[in-house]
Amino acid sequence: MESVGRLAGGIAHDFNNMLQAILGHAELALNQVDPFHLIHADLIEIHHAAERSANLTRQLLAFASKQTIAPKLLDLNQIVEGTLKMLGRLIGEEIEPVWIPGKDLWLVYIDPSQIDQISANLCVNARDAISGTGKITIETGNAIFDDNYCEQHYGYIPGEYVLLSVSDNGCGMDQKTIAHVFEPFFTTKGFGKGTGLGMSTVYGIVKQNNGFINVYSEPGKGTTIKIYLPRFKKESEPIQVGTPKVGLTRGRETILLVEDDQAILKMTEKMLKQLGYQILTAQTPKEAINIAQKYTNNIHLLITDVVMPDMSGPELTERLLTIFPNIKVLFMSGYTANVIAHQGVLDEGVHFIQKPF
Repeated sequence: MESVGRLAGGIAHDFNNMLQAILGHAELALNQVDPFHLIHADLIEIHHAAERSANLTRQLLAFASKQTIAPKLLDLNQIVEGTLKMLGRLIGEEIEPVWIPGKDLWLVYIDPSQIDQISANLCVNARDAISGTGKITIETGNAIFDDNYCEQHYGYIPGEYVLLSVSDNGCGMDQKTIAHVFEPFFTTKGFGKGTGLGMSTVYGIVKQNNGFINVYSEPGKGTTIKIYLPRFKKESEPIQVGTPKVGLTRGRETILLVEDDQAILKMTEKMLKQLGYQILTAQTPKEAINIAQKYTNNIHLLITDVVMPDMSGPELTERLLTIFPNIKVLFMSGYTANVIAHQGVLDEGVHFIQKPF
């Protein structure tokens, strides 16, 4: 797992930088091309292919438990309810979704986007297991396992958990298939119909959050996937229900942009200028410090890559805070390693945007 994690991290850092350039330039070009022009459809396809590639990288990082995450205190019922419409579009009209929320559900501490990933992957797999019409049931609940129970049931860990269960009445799996179900790139679907990363992604997310997962299935009798996430006991903390969507506003502040990849530097500068911001650019941390020392007006925001030669993003931030004590900071990276996150969890107070964006 650790070797796969290192491999995924190396791929993510370089590959996401390349995808950033592809996605960004495709978007900039789309903004300049008439939708009825022949080249517009080609640009859309380039953009979609880059997005699918970025998703593969995210899945690899998720499987290796190396995703950069920002956990929040959540009510799982609220998060799942918020995804039901999206899940309905994924499974189609022929399949009936059934939602059974548990009562007095305990809180969990997890990144909400990871719940979206888990729900989407499990529902897509359930949909593909159903031929024609069928039913997918999503259920939540509280669960307590003591030592005696865990001794008699392999894979269970004593403690208090919140259950997320997804069941289908599809074709089911035999024991031989179940034994391989969490392996990356293992798939029972036809060639070209799946990456084989769906269940391994779910497995990685659950492990990253100190939970566990069990599969119940028999041929012809459907499948049930049960995920147990640790209960978060400090219930005095505020519950995060998500942030309301707001309209895009024009910027007027000054941003110092630091990126050692020149192609990404120029592209991001162009994007931000189109949004109205005043942009100062630097290709190295030393150049950024020099600009800050000579700049006579206020710099409101630093956007910096995390991993750079000579000096990391956090080290650069410390230097710039001595010049502009009120400067805000947004880190960006294709893979943060452990520079601003530990075991994938962002350090407290850190703001981060994942490449490609």
